[in-house]
Amino acid sequence: MKVLYLGLPLGALMLLREGHELVAACLSRLGAPGQRRLRGLLASRGTMLLGRPDLLQPSVQELLASTDPDLVVSWFWTRRIPPEVLRLAPLGGINVHPSLLPRHRGADPYFWTLALGDVTTGVTVHQVTAQYDEGPVLLQRAVPVPPEVDAWGLARALDRPSLALLRDALYGLERGALGPSAPQDPAGATLAPEPQDDDCELLWDWPASTVVARVRAASPEPGAFTGFGEDTLVVLKAREAQRPPRGLDPGDVVLTPEGVTVVCGGGSAVVLLAVRREASEEVHRGPAVRALFPNLGEVP
Repeated sequence: MKVLYLGLPLGALMLLREGHELVAACLSRLGAPGQRRLRGLLASRGTMLLGRPDLLQPSVQELLASTDPDLVVSWFWTRRIPPEVLRLAPLGGINVHPSLLPRHRGADPYFWTLALGDVTTGVTVHQVTAQYDEGPVLLQRAVPVPPEVDAWGLARALDRPSLALLRDALYGLERGALGPSAPQDPAGATLAPEPQDDDCELLWDWPASTVVARVRAASPEPGAFTGFGEDTLVVLKAREAQRPPRGLDPGDVVLTPEGVTVVCGGGSAVVLLAVRREASEEVHRGPAVRALFPNLGEVP
């Protein structure tokens, strides 16, 4: 089976290790891990490697058509694949998505998995159709959301399962061993767009569990933020306070034996563990967070 590959280098390297024939590879991000090794392997085979090509350009489509692929494979290709490219391959295209579709269709399932407090996520191999992340499902694998993980950590936790599922899908397709694809149930669909400022702003009348979930979802980038005096602070890590201070309003900041503590809704509170000013790259961690709040009152 001749594969036109779209995505990050690690996926292409896995397919080569498994003995698949790559007729061309298009990278979704330059400088990603494995790029140098992939370039060398493809060069030794005389295989085309393109860095972030615009698949909408007729000249690019013509170039890819010359490779005569059987299947288009996408592993973290972050843009829509135009139908003109899919039609180059008799078997169409398959994509690996880091959620249990139809939940969290879109560009950033990591953020929304954590922001909404999901305890289980997973990876899905689905057929590529004209509608983003809506194609019939070929394979799925559930994965527990690791405790206290942030968005970057969740992405790393799903890399291996997604590569393994892609390997299983190619194996099944080549041998005719895959069962019939299953249409996604639109009733269970949720959207996972790129988070905007409104999604990352912390509202202190939320319960502490919601605040911590939003901090994890937005960390390390773009970062959950809040106003404090004339500053905008980016909160990179927080945890629920074990002993929330009493008699204070949501948004009040005090120093407790647990550290710099912000009162949240419902009598809960969070302890700030890693914070930086919006205009600075310097991250204050642990006891050093105190330096950003010079006039705090203390409560026992």
